[in-house]
Amino acid sequence: MRIGLVLAEAPGYSETFFRTKINGLRNSGYKVYLFLGSNAKNQSDTKGIKAWPVYKRNPIIQGLLFLGVFTWIFIRAPRYAINYIRLERSEGRRYKEAWQKLYLNAHIITRKLDWLHFGFTTLSVGKENVAKAIGAKMAVSFRGFDVSIFPLKHEGIYDGLWAKLDKIHTISDDLYQVALKLGMPSTIPFEKITPAIDIGRFKNNVARLKIDQPVRILTVARLHWKKGLEYALLAMKLLKERNIDFQYEIVGDGPEYERLIFEANQFRISDKINFLGKLAPAEIAQRMHDNAIYLQPSIQEGFCNAVLEAQSSGMLCIVSDAEGLGENVLHEQTGWVLPKRDFKAIADKIEMILNEDERTLVKIRENAVSRVKEKFTVKTQIQKFMDFYSS
Repeated sequence: MRIGLVLAEAPGYSETFFRTKINGLRNSGYKVYLFLGSNAKNQSDTKGIKAWPVYKRNPIIQGLLFLGVFTWIFIRAPRYAINYIRLERSEGRRYKEAWQKLYLNAHIITRKLDWLHFGFTTLSVGKENVAKAIGAKMAVSFRGFDVSIFPLKHEGIYDGLWAKLDKIHTISDDLYQVALKLGMPSTIPFEKITPAIDIGRFKNNVARLKIDQPVRILTVARLHWKKGLEYALLAMKLLKERNIDFQYEIVGDGPEYERLIFEANQFRISDKINFLGKLAPAEIAQRMHDNAIYLQPSIQEGFCNAVLEAQSSGMLCIVSDAEGLGENVLHEQTGWVLPKRDFKAIADKIEMILNEDERTLVKIRENAVSRVKEKFTVKTQIQKFMDFYSS
């Protein structure tokens, strides 16, 4: 089976859900093509097929490139190209716009596929007719930004998409419900396939009884507003005011670094916060082994692989109730799920953990490790994707 996966960039170091899917399907005998944006930087282990570049400031070069690409398309896949132009025209687009879109999608239209799967729903915008033009089935994946944030800025952006989908992949039930509110018909077949992790990468201290002082707290996240890290810092401020000794490590980088480090200074907790930047997967696994409590205070979150990894490591996980986190962690069974933006609840929960019966904490750790092993393995995920494409 030939599957085309559309991404803007080759999977980065933190996007293990794409890496495991691609490698798992390929190892199972599937032919997987990875289609990338024109500015994508290929990773060494995940080569992809880039879109042709656009030279807006150099019309001569762009005109020559148009001519060359169109010649190549009509030699390699004339029927697909004609199909695409007809589909675009049938929706009222002018010939010029249809030909421009043919150029932008040329790297996909020249391939024969069974499925064209957009790894993020946003990437399907402007490509709604590609799958039908080449005779492939079309699928999209719902992730947090796709349905919770992007449509707020672009009302009705997916109205032209729904009727063309053969199947939907969602990483959580909550995201599917959000999509229904956007106008998605409930008649479109869908499957929930959660992210998965390689549990062999993580060692745990499930049976450890005592939490060492200072209590060590960890978050692994892109430094972005939707991760809610300002509420984590406010919680740390409360812990310091309560004379609770702690060290809080934040792994990751991003646009909010400057603001967060400024806030830590303003809250007079800079000596308690360590911004570690990007770390290699092996280093993250070691941090999860060494720290006691994992905190994910997100405002919006599709599911979050890092929380799965933390549970697999036997960490005590505190997360917000943002979208898929309430399915990732089971409240008071494998960790604790708290209201978004409630920094006092975070501080209270950390204090409660420090005073909790040790046997209760061991049980929470055991439940978390066991559930990840049972439900969130790479092997389970790949089998579900194989079933997804087979139906």
